[in-house]
Amino acid sequence: MNVRDDLRNLAIIAHVDHGKTTLADAMLWQSGIFRENETVVERVMDSMDLEREKGITIMAKNMAITYKGVKINIVDTPGHADFGGEVERTLNMVDGVLLLVDATEGPLPQTRFVLGKALEQGLPAIVVINKIDRPDRRIQEVLNEVYDLFIDLDATEEQLEFPVIYTNAKAGIALTDPDDQGQDLVPLFETIIAAIPAPTYDPEAPLQFLVTNLDYSDYVGLIAVGKIVNGAMRQGQEVVLMKKGEDAGKAHLSQILSYDGLDRNPREVITAGDIAAVAGVPAAFIGDTLGDPEDPRALPVITVEEPTISMMFSVNTSPMAGKEGRLLTSRHIKERLDKEVLYNVSIRVEPGPTRESFRVSARGELQLAVLIEMMRREGFELSLSKPKVLTQEVDGETREPLELAVVDIPEEFVGIVTEKLSSRRGRLMKMVNHGSGRVRLEFEIPSRGLIGFRGQFLNDTRGTGLLNALLVGTTPYAGEIVGRINGVLVADRPGRAVAYAIFHLQPRGTIFVKPNDPTYRGMIVGENTRPDDMVVNISKEKKLTNMRASGSDEALRLVPARQFTLEQAMEFINDDELVEVTPQSIRLRKRMTS
Repeated sequence: MNVRDDLRNLAIIAHVDHGKTTLADAMLWQSGIFRENETVVERVMDSMDLEREKGITIMAKNMAITYKGVKINIVDTPGHADFGGEVERTLNMVDGVLLLVDATEGPLPQTRFVLGKALEQGLPAIVVINKIDRPDRRIQEVLNEVYDLFIDLDATEEQLEFPVIYTNAKAGIALTDPDDQGQDLVPLFETIIAAIPAPTYDPEAPLQFLVTNLDYSDYVGLIAVGKIVNGAMRQGQEVVLMKKGEDAGKAHLSQILSYDGLDRNPREVITAGDIAAVAGVPAAFIGDTLGDPEDPRALPVITVEEPTISMMFSVNTSPMAGKEGRLLTSRHIKERLDKEVLYNVSIRVEPGPTRESFRVSARGELQLAVLIEMMRREGFELSLSKPKVLTQEVDGETREPLELAVVDIPEEFVGIVTEKLSSRRGRLMKMVNHGSGRVRLEFEIPSRGLIGFRGQFLNDTRGTGLLNALLVGTTPYAGEIVGRINGVLVADRPGRAVAYAIFHLQPRGTIFVKPNDPTYRGMIVGENTRPDDMVVNISKEKKLTNMRASGSDEALRLVPARQFTLEQAMEFINDDELVEVTPQSIRLRKRMTS
């Protein structure tokens, strides 16, 4: 086997918000990719609007830097387990991983998830403990927790001998000793060159290129991204496309591109070991192999874990349909979902019970919410059902997804959080008190038990709690789980919400609409304080009398309306309710409206 000493392929993996993308920024800056006077936004790798708003990475991104003549291909992977399909396929492109851990929070569920996938593939790791400038840092304890995690995940002796680097990614500093002073990331670059193995290839083997990601350009069409395992690619070369090991036709490479910084630049030839993007194979899909027509040899197909949750996407049938969106019909929705399936291997789309509905399955609520938010911004209107977990029949027994929920809360909320999770069939597995006033609890709980829980959890902990969950397997069906205990206030007629009506309904519950908001019959305008649903007139105006005083309405004190985010709305509804999503509004309604 030959070795490409001038090349390293590396994935950055971590839990959400531990600083992956910030570190990638600093690596780009210090490698000299940007000019001194160039204007560059923070978290430059987060190119989607949604990624910037939520502060998380949703799609895996590629970049490349050069250090001392060695090209380092870096893949920034999502940190949230809902986007695990991105992580799983990305690891097929690299020869090692850089595991980033927060110096205060330590390893969290998604750290376990992404590291487990890397260790399964035999990849060596560099551990980076980030945010060492935090006043509440626990550097040595966190390092011990990382060792425990490696041992828990059955790491080999070689994988356990990982190098450790300490960083402040925001300041662009890396250290081999946390007590030292530093100016740059040179210790990190040196460690990558030393610890990540160079890619190897068989000089006698024909072309083998594994498609691990897809992109699209208006100029050249579909772009397949992946690693050249063996052989070389040339512009205009004829290749054979293999799907699941079978010949699926031939194509000519109209363009081959290599990564420089954040850009993809055309090349005449790209050789084995490098990560490339190729155009000219419109039928390519994730997991396919591009090979030599004279000697086609397929690579193992990429497999990803199955979805755990599904929702019904259907045409918006409310009385306000079509007032805000452009894309309304089932044909539009189907075309958009079919396009999503092409790029997103962990999403499944099936026909629903009616011609206007589609069952969309994904890895978690966040992944579904991101897809819906993207569609909404593109001009779609949708009706959404309550999320349902996907059960399996195994030897005549119904099994459902089981999650590990890790809760980080102040000590005074331990009782109420334990009580709420226990009532949702959660079992306390572990409790750790670091002596800092916060406690970490680990529960095993059916996925069903977490649907609709996050909003209640934030209320119970007054916004101070952190909840992270990770799919760990399946469990026998746990029986009924109590959902939302309160009923709703339902509008009885079309019109607009009136301050007078809202004021007099406030004692009945929490109101969701503001004065002058449009309403319709069947629309949910508030949450009742009692378990029953109540039909109300939210448009009722004050009767005019001789006794009416000028300006008396202005004295009405209205409690601010509760405004739902998309995720909160999905969690709130019951089985007989729908979320109406348009480009400008999120409304809740009962299924039957007339």
